[in-house]
Amino acid sequence: MDFKQIDYLLEIRRTMSLNRAAESLKVSQPTLSYQLRRIEAEVGFDIFERTRRSLSLTPAGEQFCIHLSAIRTEMRKAVEQCQNIGGRYREGIRVGLPVRPALRLLPEAIRRLSREFPDVLVTPVFHPYDEFDRFLAGETDLEFTEMGRMSRTPGVREVHLYYSAIYLIVRDDDPLASRAMVGEEDLLGRTLMVGGGSPPQLEAVQRRVIESSDVGYYNSHDHDTTLVNVAAGSGVCLSPGFLRGDDPGYRWIPFDCPERFDCGICAMEKEDRPSVLRLIEILEEVHSEYSGPMRPGARLAWGRASGNTRHCDSRPVDVGPRGPRRIIGAT
Repeated sequence: MDFKQIDYLLEIRRTMSLNRAAESLKVSQPTLSYQLRRIEAEVGFDIFERTRRSLSLTPAGEQFCIHLSAIRTEMRKAVEQCQNIGGRYREGIRVGLPVRPALRLLPEAIRRLSREFPDVLVTPVFHPYDEFDRFLAGETDLEFTEMGRMSRTPGVREVHLYYSAIYLIVRDDDPLASRAMVGEEDLLGRTLMVGGGSPPQLEAVQRRVIESSDVGYYNSHDHDTTLVNVAAGSGVCLSPGFLRGDDPGYRWIPFDCPERFDCGICAMEKEDRPSVLRLIEILEEVHSEYSGPMRPGARLAWGRASGNTRHCDSRPVDVGPRGPRRIIGAT
């Protein structure tokens, strides 16, 4: 199959009509029908069920088109990326992260890097939380991580950037929404969403809350599903601050507990490109200099923080005396 045939299939799927798809693609209906027969003969299964008056996807055809759509999207991104590099830029750096807030200061770091390397393009690559396959396959150059998560992976080093607190997420009309901070006692009689690939620190807090208090719990598949359930009034949830987005309708409240997340980025030890190494240094610099809260809607406040503190979302956290740049290599 070539990409023209993929476009044919996806357009037939969109319109569910050979005539309308042919008109949109500016080909004849017989040509499109012929191409569809060729594709089905090549893959070895029917993609569409045809009657004289209707067209419908087979179960296999539905799954096939879903995968083709993802492939087409990735190809378009690749073409656009390479067009950018081939024109104004000579080099690209790909930074993997689960959500934009995980590296909220990345735009400032990119701005500073562009002064020294104006022909280097930095592109964020978003993917599910705690997924390192692309990084290990060389598809990203830097990757957001919790410190220690990749320290035992040969050939990988980690760089600390900031600490992240744990938050309680509720609807913005919840009685707790006006609180500046909440604790375990505030969850009595509530339903807590748990699961969804929670990090170990968060699982420990969830277990402690459920075992020590009159708190119900509800298993939720992933973070986005959990947010939907919170919005629907099915319960509340605890979450790392680095997943905190700008979605309306929610209130993120700092949760009173000692657990926190040590957040940073990882790179391959063999990485030696000056632009990548400089971006790592700049990311450290901007997080050290940042003196404001890392929360949605907060104005970025620059100027070195007083004392030996590095901010933890909305609360400063003591990180001890300043020392040399901390890079933890593989063990």
